[in-house]
Amino acid sequence: MANRQSFKTDVSFLEKISIGATGTKKVFDDLKRQTHAPIELERGSMSFKIWKGIKIKRVRVPDILCVKCGKRVESRAKTKLQITMSHSIASPERGWDFGLNDEDFIALVSCKKAGEDPTDWKASDLVQYIQVNYLRKVFRDKKVITERPKGVEEGFETRISWPCAVASCDGTVVEINNRIKFKRTEDNRTISLSLKKKNITIKPIVTVNGVVKQDQIIASVVPVIQDFKCLGGRGASDYQKMLKSTSLSERYAAAKALSYFPKDLQVIKSLLEKMGDSKDHIYIRLEAASSILKLGQKESIDFFKEVLRDTYLENRLEGVIILGEINSSYSAELLIRVLLDKEQHPEIRAGAAWALGELKNKEALQALVTVFDDINIDVRSESARSLFRLAEIYSKEIIGLFPKGSEDVRAGISWALSKSGNFSVKDLSSVMNDENSRKWVAWIIGSQKQEKFITQIEELKQKDKEVYFAVTVLWKILSSWVSDLDIY
Repeated sequence: MANRQSFKTDVSFLEKISIGATGTKKVFDDLKRQTHAPIELERGSMSFKIWKGIKIKRVRVPDILCVKCGKRVESRAKTKLQITMSHSIASPERGWDFGLNDEDFIALVSCKKAGEDPTDWKASDLVQYIQVNYLRKVFRDKKVITERPKGVEEGFETRISWPCAVASCDGTVVEINNRIKFKRTEDNRTISLSLKKKNITIKPIVTVNGVVKQDQIIASVVPVIQDFKCLGGRGASDYQKMLKSTSLSERYAAAKALSYFPKDLQVIKSLLEKMGDSKDHIYIRLEAASSILKLGQKESIDFFKEVLRDTYLENRLEGVIILGEINSSYSAELLIRVLLDKEQHPEIRAGAAWALGELKNKEALQALVTVFDDINIDVRSESARSLFRLAEIYSKEIIGLFPKGSEDVRAGISWALSKSGNFSVKDLSSVMNDENSRKWVAWIIGSQKQEKFITQIEELKQKDKEVYFAVTVLWKILSSWVSDLDIY
């Protein structure tokens, strides 16, 4: 039972991460639609990846930054759309608005389940924005609803809600008085929503005859918009000045943003100074080092080497994750070295394997395959997942590593090829040089959809009738109605 409960907890956490990442991706795309130049400011805000062993406490910043106008956006994905946020009165760092400026925006987007897997979520096309200064004013005026979850003690997080009315369906507004009435598009039924929430008056955001969408906020205590223009005006010199700001989040944003401007000697100089500032936060120095490498300069390589040997595992892991964002032979070389270093902590090595998969660098193939013989299952598992991502591009090169591999190496290669499906029967049949390889080839092909390879299978029949028979048996079993039948 304990294991099952732990599994449920992991799935629940992955689901929450996935909802947030799905929502942030939608906001990112919506900002591009509005001609902004968005970048991911908070690392991992658009990723489903979970680091279970080593917890990274990052600089708290909004999820997205427009490098052209400097506007920052915090994405909040909701399964039931309301203007709500968690808050702590005991810890400022857990306050709903910690790390936010008045000019920042909160973006709200509704997410619905789209499949059975924890990562299967779909975001609504409707993204709604609220500027932080309006939320703060209403919060100070105590026109919010505070709900403390049952059973918690002082200091635990509460839920703050800014009263609003949300359309449950598409429709057209027909009347506004002390209520908003709109006719549902589907069946012309009239829907009525009150303009009072727990004795707090909310203001209409729509007009009579206006069209409303499902999950649209149509009345609220704060202004809600669906677009805000990118006014531009931010250049490299502005971000260079921000590197000297007293605000931690502004220095962080500046260090990251500068990599998106053309290489300039003054920009490189500013970044080098920040990277070498031992008094500043290590993560700001890492962002500066990352920007230097992204701009094609090698001066930050030694700094990354130091970070990858840091006393604190959290800093090492952050360094590894950052290197996975830099499309450079230098970053790949550093990550390969970490992956193969058995003195490194297993999760750091697993992180390096994951990062190599993000880079999709051909030079990583041999290293990823080599660690399939490693004693640590997490290192092997993460390497297999990365090999799967590389198999989409380098399947023939991966198949070429199969013949000389051990049992564990062949298992990892087979899994990656099977998941990718990016191979031909002819390529696989060329590496059937012993009994063991014949079994793995049979499994790789037999685990695919029959219709995809049915035209290629005759060639296998001519070469090896036993493998051909095994493949056809697997197809028969896996296509049967009982293949996915469970006992409960």
